[in-house]
Amino acid sequence: MIKYDTYKNSEIEWLDKVPSHWNVGRIKSIGSVNGRVGWKALKASEYIDSGYFFLSTPNIKDVKIDFKNVNYITAERYFESPEIILRAGDILLVKDGSTLGIVNVIRDLPAEGTVNSSIAVLRIKKFNSVYGYYLLLSNYIQNLIQLKKDGMGVPHLFQRDINNFDLLIPPPEEQDIIAKYLDSKTQAIDKKVSLLEKKIGYYQELRKSLINDTVTQGLNKSIQLEQNELGFKTPTSWFKYRLKDLGKLFSGLSGKSGDDFNQDNNPDNKGFIPFTNIANNTYLKRDHLGTVVVGEGERQNQVRKGDIFFLMSSEGYEDIGKTAALTEAIEETYLNSFCKGYRVNTRKCNPFFLNYLMLSDYYRQILIIEGKGFTRINLKMEKVNDFLVYIPDSLTVQEEIVQFLDTKLDTISKIIKNIQTQLITLKELRKTLINDVVTGKIKVTA
Repeated sequence: MIKYDTYKNSEIEWLDKVPSHWNVGRIKSIGSVNGRVGWKALKASEYIDSGYFFLSTPNIKDVKIDFKNVNYITAERYFESPEIILRAGDILLVKDGSTLGIVNVIRDLPAEGTVNSSIAVLRIKKFNSVYGYYLLLSNYIQNLIQLKKDGMGVPHLFQRDINNFDLLIPPPEEQDIIAKYLDSKTQAIDKKVSLLEKKIGYYQELRKSLINDTVTQGLNKSIQLEQNELGFKTPTSWFKYRLKDLGKLFSGLSGKSGDDFNQDNNPDNKGFIPFTNIANNTYLKRDHLGTVVVGEGERQNQVRKGDIFFLMSSEGYEDIGKTAALTEAIEETYLNSFCKGYRVNTRKCNPFFLNYLMLSDYYRQILIIEGKGFTRINLKMEKVNDFLVYIPDSLTVQEEIVQFLDTKLDTISKIIKNIQTQLITLKELRKTLINDVVTGKIKVTA
């Protein structure tokens, strides 16, 4: 690792020393920050099929700008803010919302376009814009963004604050060398990341197909199949049931306010299963429980080993009807109010087989259709009770399917976890490399 010959105090927060021959300048003194201030939102009639493109925050990605999935607007709205008609070399910084701080640079402009009010357009004079892009990814700028952001509900970064950001300014020839070096190194890392993400996608699809095939056709591939009334094939010997014939639904917590949850050291604290524990898992995790105050004599439904839990209310269709099962005995614990518990009659059905069945694409899609609502999607209790399923005629066969899937999916989960660890390492390497180069901790040469 090569160092510069001499260093000086940076006089920048979160930065110690920088190369002695580098300068420091505020954006407002060496460039401009442009955006739509006081801009009125677009009306539906101002969106058109083609013409001038319009970048929104989802188009600004970590690695590259998405110019394909864009909206198009009328010429009148396009020319309304001429200072943010985009040019090659513009640095784009998301200054509103959950992705605040995401940054990228326009290397090649595919057509004429502009941005919405959540994106700031930075133009730095006599500055290599690719170097500027990497500089804005550095820890000291990203820390500054987090310090300066404002707003309780939707975080916001004011343009006046961006204008006062201090930028490190190496000589122009060094900026070019740094930009070229980081392009080469980050592209190599990004390629490895992309390959690993594709691997994860492959194993996730394998997981889905294993569940889909096994819970609808069983392990015996020589058994005769027939089309059922739900529109897919199942073994002729499997039984048809409504869920109300295999068990009983029960309600989650009632009569609770926000003050009753996650109190510290209340002697009446009991465990409760949060929404996310069901949404994110096949089997509930004991270390993902919250606490709720339940007084003596309260009539609330406790959960038991073998219970299945349905998400009955959700902000979107991707979670509605999602299930998870409790595989172990657990101390006094209750269920959140957005869910229903389902207690299986274990003489008729293995609850863990039924949970896998409800997680399969075939049954998930049928149940999702029953979700209704606008601002929030809800499932009615009677829809779940009347839900039709086909299950093996033998509890032994159901148990064999559960054991098969548990083993296979556990192996897949370990593989995915290993790949995710590699991804974290690569992304941290990318972040550290960028930070060390653009702040002068290490020197790169042509």
